[in-house]
Amino acid sequence: MPVNLSAPDPSQLKPVAGLRLGVTMAGVRKANRRDLTVVALDEGASVAGVFTRNRFCAAPVQLCREHLASGAAPRAIVINTGNANAGTGADGLARARQTCAALASLMQLQPQQVLPFSTGVIMETLPVERIVAGLPGALANLSADGWAEAAAGIMTTDTLPKAASRQVQIGGRTVTVTGISKGAGMIRPNMATMLGFVATDAVIAPELLQPLVTQAADASFNRITIDGDTSTNDSFLLIATHQAGHARIESLDSAEGQVLREAVIAVSQALAQAIVRDGEGATKFITIVVEGGRNEAECQLAAYAIAHSPLVKTAFFASDPNLGRILAAVGYAGIADLDQGLIEMHLDDVHVVTRGGRHPDYREEDGQRVMKRSEITVRVNLARGAAQATVWTCDLSHDYVSINADYRS
Repeated sequence: MPVNLSAPDPSQLKPVAGLRLGVTMAGVRKANRRDLTVVALDEGASVAGVFTRNRFCAAPVQLCREHLASGAAPRAIVINTGNANAGTGADGLARARQTCAALASLMQLQPQQVLPFSTGVIMETLPVERIVAGLPGALANLSADGWAEAAAGIMTTDTLPKAASRQVQIGGRTVTVTGISKGAGMIRPNMATMLGFVATDAVIAPELLQPLVTQAADASFNRITIDGDTSTNDSFLLIATHQAGHARIESLDSAEGQVLREAVIAVSQALAQAIVRDGEGATKFITIVVEGGRNEAECQLAAYAIAHSPLVKTAFFASDPNLGRILAAVGYAGIADLDQGLIEMHLDDVHVVTRGGRHPDYREEDGQRVMKRSEITVRVNLARGAAQATVWTCDLSHDYVSINADYRS
């Protein structure tokens, strides 16, 4: 079961002016399941994105990058679940192009104005004929209120849909930021096996979208890990429809730009944390804060070393305060001149380590009390500077193995 996560309330997902979503059942992998989503954008919308750093990236990732680089104004997004269209070579790329061409024809667009996304099993042929046959149904279901259905329609091994919405005031106008994401396993940024789509009706200079989506990703989706595996299909899009009616934001450092950035990051973090809370087999949500580093990069090294350690993650699952595993992970993180004699560590409110050794007041029962909680914060101080980094992860349970062993059956 997901950790302190519930399905989104559709009434709390605010429509974004200039954007509609439609979902249908195309039978991509399984019958009677919503697995094909179309997002239609009004003319004038702007889109920017960040994608997986896995060099073996999927056909839709390659094509999406190509279409964004072409300069064509994006007007539609098509997302299928059940098949990743990755590891499929030239044939997979051709099938992704066929999907874009079919949707473009139905919407009277150019194929370059369609951005494709796929998620699911790798190295299986994309059943493009089923997707093409399902497109009219998805278009017929287009609705400004389709966020909840779209969140469900992009799920794979997720147990719950993931969506979030915020509204802020900019220039006397209400600005909406709403988004959805999917992901539960094969999660490790740059990026993770996840799809994320966040949209806003804010009026913002189009050239600011790429730095904004990059900043949002770095503060959210690039701070999560479930199993340390970087996927082939990870994608995160930021869409601006420019329909809120306020004066155009020309700088992210302006007061208006900062309000928008905070809202986009808040939604992105909610979506990213929901992925961790729904991690395959997860029973605990763990926040890892490494502070006192000389720079953020070394703090991230230590944080991810802790978050990726199977020994640490299984100890959390067992509620076993075997906290030497955390220190060991910090030690092998790759900080060459780390002084172990300066390290401090807390487990929630319990001071476990001081000056590199067990705190004299620490008791095993105090550690176990914390380890039994469903949400835990590990805080490590390297005592070598002022930088810090935060990573969100989960424990590693028996169910993770079962889910992934049975994934293709």
